[in-house]
Amino acid sequence: MYEFKLPDLGEGIHEGEILKWHIAQGETIEEDASLVDVETDKAAVTIPSPRGGRIVSLTGGVGDTITVGQIIAVIDDGTGVAEGVPPEEVGLVPPLAAAPAAARPAGRRPVPAAPATRRLARELGIDINQVPPTGPGGRVTPDDVHRFAAGEAAEAAPAVPAAPPEVPELRAETELAARAASAIPFLDIDHLPDFSQWGPVEKVALRSIRRKVAHKMTTSMILVPHVAHMDEADVTLLEQFRLEERIRRKGKPGGSLTLLPFIVKAVTAGLRAAPTFNASLDPFHEEIIYKQYFNIGIAVDTGHGLMVPVVRQTDRKSIMQISAEIEDLATQAREAEIDVARLRGGTFTITNVGPLGGTALIPTINYPEVAILGMGRVQEKPVVRDGEIVIRKMLPLTLAFDHRIADGADAARFVAELVRQLSDPHLLLLEA
Repeated sequence: MYEFKLPDLGEGIHEGEILKWHIAQGETIEEDASLVDVETDKAAVTIPSPRGGRIVSLTGGVGDTITVGQIIAVIDDGTGVAEGVPPEEVGLVPPLAAAPAAARPAGRRPVPAAPATRRLARELGIDINQVPPTGPGGRVTPDDVHRFAAGEAAEAAPAVPAAPPEVPELRAETELAARAASAIPFLDIDHLPDFSQWGPVEKVALRSIRRKVAHKMTTSMILVPHVAHMDEADVTLLEQFRLEERIRRKGKPGGSLTLLPFIVKAVTAGLRAAPTFNASLDPFHEEIIYKQYFNIGIAVDTGHGLMVPVVRQTDRKSIMQISAEIEDLATQAREAEIDVARLRGGTFTITNVGPLGGTALIPTINYPEVAILGMGRVQEKPVVRDGEIVIRKMLPLTLAFDHRIADGADAARFVAELVRQLSDPHLLLLEA
């Protein structure tokens, strides 16, 4: 018998919600075949069976929450003795689409790899089990796959440092954090009334991604003193240029060419000039951490919760490269196939409600970032130019920022630079 435990699903993830079992008790499953779909507060993954054999038992039903390390399946693989498997030795495949079983030596276990890494390997026609891993815990990374495809040797994975001994300062910080979480003056949350006394109700558990969103938004709004600065950008010339290029580049990667990649490029230029908005505040050490890289998060409405995929190193990418990456990440997020790693490491976030309607919004900062840009819908409006009333296409912009480390004047200068960049496509092309 083989006892299969829920594997490590990513840094900081301790549990997941069962979305779908691909097999039933008593049925026979092949090694590497899809076993169960699990959704965490980051993304959804499909977990393959590490062994072939008959399913003796399964733990939990659809909607149940299971924890990392918990036995989720017992498989009769002919060994006769129950045997567990360390979570780090189990690989994950993209959700709702199991990787085909690959021929490999008998008894060899699947290597750990993120969904996007496995998809990359399949697209390149590579058996991921043959790729030397360099990631933590023996995990195969996208760079490992690219190196293997190019025939390059992989560098040895860096050793994982031992946990530092507990010191009084760290213990004091932990205690301070605990007190801060429970010592907000006058904060006394009353229990909700019984709404069913006035009519029928339906109760749905707050789980997975939606629960994570609720947690982050509450943390941000309670901890961070929000201030919002609003302005409008005249994007008449930019929209004309964008639509012309969209027709010319139709069918090419990034060819949909929305307004968003232009905003990303303008924001990147603005952050380079105003590093305060590309930072984080450490309240325990009373330090501002200025990030010298530019990773822009793009808020995506997925239908099963808000996700913020991150486009990395936007200062080193062209507008077309950014456009293609946004398209790919948004598709992965909506299909619940995104690698959890692509939801981390952001330094600034952009949220765009323009396609859904609405003239403007005041967004919530994606903590621990210190600022977020909200985009409204582009509208034709009468404006005064050189003493005459003309019709121009205007884009409403709202910068919400952390007033602990930035002032209104800083925000005004930052947004003014965005407006200047977006009003003249030539300036953006120089940035690209």
